[in-house]
Amino acid sequence: MERENAWKKYPEGKKRDKVMDFAEDYRKFLSNCKTERECCSWFVKKAEKEGFKDIEKVIANGEKVKPGDKLYRSNHGKGLAMFIMGEEPLSKGMSILGAHIDSPRLDLKQVPVYEDTEMVLLDTHYYGGVKKYQWVTLPMALHGVIAKKNGKVVKVNIGDKPGDPVFGISDLLIHLSADQLDKKGAKVVEGEDLNVLIGSIPLEEAEKDEKKKEAVKENILKILKKEYGVEEEDFLSAEIEVVPAGDARDFGFDRSMIMGYGHDDRVCAYPSFRAILEEKPGKKTYACLLVDKEEIGSVGATGMESRFFENTVAELCYLTGEKADIFVRRAMQNSKALSSDVSAAFDPNYPSVMEKNNACYFGKGLVYNKYTGARGKSGSNDTSAEFCAEIRKIMDKNNVSFQTAELGKVDQGGGGTIAYILGNYTMDVIDSGVAVLNMHAPWEIISKVDLYEAYLGYRAFLKDA
Repeated sequence: MERENAWKKYPEGKKRDKVMDFAEDYRKFLSNCKTERECCSWFVKKAEKEGFKDIEKVIANGEKVKPGDKLYRSNHGKGLAMFIMGEEPLSKGMSILGAHIDSPRLDLKQVPVYEDTEMVLLDTHYYGGVKKYQWVTLPMALHGVIAKKNGKVVKVNIGDKPGDPVFGISDLLIHLSADQLDKKGAKVVEGEDLNVLIGSIPLEEAEKDEKKKEAVKENILKILKKEYGVEEEDFLSAEIEVVPAGDARDFGFDRSMIMGYGHDDRVCAYPSFRAILEEKPGKKTYACLLVDKEEIGSVGATGMESRFFENTVAELCYLTGEKADIFVRRAMQNSKALSSDVSAAFDPNYPSVMEKNNACYFGKGLVYNKYTGARGKSGSNDTSAEFCAEIRKIMDKNNVSFQTAELGKVDQGGGGTIAYILGNYTMDVIDSGVAVLNMHAPWEIISKVDLYEAYLGYRAFLKDA
């Protein structure tokens, strides 16, 4: 079944300007929010401007929750749940948009700083599935936080501001790479070789002191102490991510695409956030759930496997008068959700891994995956036929361009999302998202019209599901 190119709906002029303006807002967001903490902080700030109130404050003030209220709750500053309360009781269920805001990257180890041959480097541990050889010889930035023992939290953002230095990982020169190039791709660059170079000038005082053998490291530590008030031991309680430096950019002569870091999965999180931010209250309660740790299995206190969302729904049930545990269970079971995550766009350079009739394409709109998983649907949610039909009806009613896809050929590989975790509550869930080229690479590519159709599709789902 051939799907029409969605750009045909937007001829040059005001209609196309809407697509481009939305994409430009997203491009700026993607450039400024490169970690889950930065995303969460940005979302909270915008939500509060639009009248969303912190659930923690509502609880502390003993306030009641009523239809039309706009509420949010942060999960350790790395995840977020937003709600627009509906006319119906929560136990009737919610319309949920779910996405993740973590992305593949390099994390600093707890003891990262070391000197070797009068060069200072940072030891890293890669996060999520990456082709390690893609992360060398690129300008990198450091983003994150350092928590000190006195309770102060120092924000780190170095490499993306005008005038900042950048950092990076060296690679072997082609002239001496004969042995390296004989290795398999997974071994061309080893995980323990992803060490970030950060300095090479020795500290003069240290050079004069024969007991201090690491004069360059001493100089770097002196800079960190002077400019950031950070001691070497403070790295023991730090979360610092190494991410590609630089802004997301328009891609292509026609500017139809965006290349940037972190499309997976902020290209779904952003339109989900915009959808609930701009939707008016209705009969059902609307929810937007933006989570951490999807790239490493959705585990931990800030991942989808945690009880954060369920506990938050329990608080809301209590605040709206549904105080028995059974109401929480009903609220979850009667809900419907879009688990929004990216899909692998068909790449004409690598057609052999795709099955064309069941692949997604740039420009064909929002992507739905009835199932993800690997090989024999392992790890998949596998949505019911009835819910697929309901989604088709909603999209067609609202003139949303959409397509369906699988993640490559059956035995080629595969991947998972948060869908099955929401499905554990027996709610109806389907995977949806945006097609991406270069998925999990430092620089990924998306189509602007697919981004816009995702936004329209998410709004249609909230309104009509």
